[in-house]
Amino acid sequence: MSRTKRMLAAVSASALLAGAAAGPAAAATTTQDGLVNVNVGNVNVARDVDVGVAANVVANVCGVNVGPVQALASQVDATGTATAVCTSGGQVVRLLQN
Repeated sequence: MSRTKRMLAAVSASALLAGAAAGPAAAATTTQDGLVNVNVGNVNVARDVDVGVAANVVANVCGVNVGPVQALASQVDATGTATAVCTSGGQVVRLLQN
């Protein structure tokens, strides 16, 4: 095999391996779109709403200030990790990634 063909084969193999390694990492990322869901118990009361809207809904239900809830909603959107904010009427109020 000529030197040029070996070099081309090595470059091609490296590119193929780099693409294969990046695939699973890219799939594991969370899409931050500024939208979250609000659940009270197992009932979805606000679906795919802006984090500001979700913060207002949760603040009204829980009787808390909007600012900290908006920060929690933004964190949920960024990480995809659901967060319980309070309990109202015996039901847990949660922010979830949409």
